[in-house]
Amino acid sequence: MSNNTAKFIELDVVSGDGSGEAVEGPRATTSLFNRHVPLANPQAQFDLLHSVVLKGGPSGTGDFDTDLTASGWDRLQPETLDIFQINLGKLCNMTCRHCHVDAGPNRTEENMDRETVDACLAAIDRSGAHTVDLTGGAPELNPHFTYLVDECVARGLHVIDRCNLTILTVQRYRHLSEWFAEREVEVVCSLPHYRKLGTDAQRGDGTYEKSLVALRALNKVGYGQGDPARVLTLVTNPVGAFLAGNQGSLESEWKAALWKHHGVTFDRLLALNNMPISRYLEWLEEKGMVAEYQARLLEAFNPSTIAGLMCRNTLSVSWEGYLYDCDFNQQLDMKMDLAGARPHVSEFDPTKWKQHVIRTDRHCYGCTAGAGSGCGGAIS
Repeated sequence: MSNNTAKFIELDVVSGDGSGEAVEGPRATTSLFNRHVPLANPQAQFDLLHSVVLKGGPSGTGDFDTDLTASGWDRLQPETLDIFQINLGKLCNMTCRHCHVDAGPNRTEENMDRETVDACLAAIDRSGAHTVDLTGGAPELNPHFTYLVDECVARGLHVIDRCNLTILTVQRYRHLSEWFAEREVEVVCSLPHYRKLGTDAQRGDGTYEKSLVALRALNKVGYGQGDPARVLTLVTNPVGAFLAGNQGSLESEWKAALWKHHGVTFDRLLALNNMPISRYLEWLEEKGMVAEYQARLLEAFNPSTIAGLMCRNTLSVSWEGYLYDCDFNQQLDMKMDLAGARPHVSEFDPTKWKQHVIRTDRHCYGCTAGAGSGCGGAIS
């Protein structure tokens, strides 16, 4: 998958190394899994993160659990289960360098089957969650995606589709913009920057123009117009090794720029920090910046973000049906600790979820740095 015209599973693959683009940040790549590199193993990622000597933070130790205690939190536990997040698989038509899922066109085997989808629906029914958040990979590529969305809509649930935008320009998925609008699905779209330079550098040449095509298609069916039934949310994360900027200021800047230059509108912007895991961690290692970036996150540790962490109101389910505290823990294979109970969606017990202790590690500083960062954007 070395050029922008390569094909795989009959999808347009957005790739390329962004050569010639003067942007210092991660470039589009292939998956760690496909390259058989050590960092494809979660344990190798932990080993690299823990090889850094960190000093600072509330406890001065560089240990997240100790910093929680120093911040007045004896145990990090769930509060109310609002969001049932399902990762439908690692299959994607893109291979972005910042991807914490290590998704790509080659990940054809890791796709949730119908039995697990139905187990998710049964768990949703007893969870009390009001929102179902569908992610991937490109969740739209799962063969049971439309079935799952329709089942959730029929239950009166709010559905979020985490979309990479370019999938909406592939012939067989171009109808999804209108399909989403009919079902009042919130579309949350990844776009690293409102300029071509930053977006193509991180996600592959041609990504920006395809993203604009998709955004215009969404605007055409009523998204991004202030209609609460057709919410269009953009998600940005830094191209380099720095923290996300002020979400409110960025939103105003993005709205003005996209409207002025492209006639595109959207409803809200989420600004996320990059997690030092998976392909972003690989880039940090290549640049010799693993220690620098972790120190930056630790220095920006903000105790006021802890109460609003997504792991306290969100359940994360992997394509295999295993339960995790968040999508980042999922990619590091940190299965939920349910006091001896099997952490699988088919046996989900809301009471045990409420009582369990959330698992943390050094990557969690990414969610508590600055204004905080999570699937819902800035926290404080």
